[in-house]
Amino acid sequence: MKSTKQPSFFIVGAPKCGTTATCRYLAQHPELFIPPQKELYYFDFDLHSQPKLESFEQYLSFFEPGKGKICGEGSTSYLRSQEAPKAIYDFNPDAKIIIMLREPVSLLYSLHSQRLYDGNETIQDFKQVLAAELDSDHNVIIREHRNKEFFTYRDVVKFSEQIERYFDLFGKEQVLVIFYEDFNQDTSKTFQEILNFLEVTPDFQPEFVRVNSNKTVKSRFLLNLVKYPPSKLLEIGKYFIPLPQATRRAILEGIKEKVKRANTQFKPRSSLDPELKKTLQKEFTPEIKRLSQLLERDLTHWYQS
Repeated sequence: MKSTKQPSFFIVGAPKCGTTATCRYLAQHPELFIPPQKELYYFDFDLHSQPKLESFEQYLSFFEPGKGKICGEGSTSYLRSQEAPKAIYDFNPDAKIIIMLREPVSLLYSLHSQRLYDGNETIQDFKQVLAAELDSDHNVIIREHRNKEFFTYRDVVKFSEQIERYFDLFGKEQVLVIFYEDFNQDTSKTFQEILNFLEVTPDFQPEFVRVNSNKTVKSRFLLNLVKYPPSKLLEIGKYFIPLPQATRRAILEGIKEKVKRANTQFKPRSSLDPELKKTLQKEFTPEIKRLSQLLERDLTHWYQS
């Protein structure tokens, strides 16, 4: 691959499949550059779950430090987004696409924990949140102040149709599919596979450090206060801190990050209820079979374990 200040490879998801770790490992490679801001969410025009960048120029500015290197980025929403594949293709039809997948039930259980930690989920019980998803009226009531689309868990694991969108545009030769179980079992071997796909020096060995251990918050009140500060408090801040909006926002984000770290505790996730797991495996079996056929890989253990 040629070096450029524009991204030429994209790690498009799915979430909770090792994308954060992969971005960190690739960023250590001397020939590659990935912005430290992992999720830029620029090309998912049909999704409104995250604050959008103001312009294409702002998006490209994240890659300025990567001059002379092969640039890439990772945004896990690009796999679920229906518009992102075409938008990325229009931007760079020669781009290489990396897709990371995981057994659907464990993925969604992990994703639920992450959303609770981030303050993006209001229902503590995993079984209840999936039931609420099927009850649209109830779902709107309990999440009336947040974007409903962002919380559609089942849409996250519609892998076969998501992958086909990239295959149809880029061709299979420009798309690499990585399985979380392989990545976990032999990280070094899987990483070498990614380097070969990106056509960079394959014998580079990064520092493999576990990331994204299960996190919970100590105080949900403090989490909500930081994530959704009262408008009056923000108005007072403008009065007592008469700085440009961008500067004030940077200061506020810095404070939020420090409070979030102080409010974080690491602890193992409780085991998923076996009956619920069995029910969900049965629900996802048709999708898993479609995916297995598409990728020509035996995935029966995803619904028979």
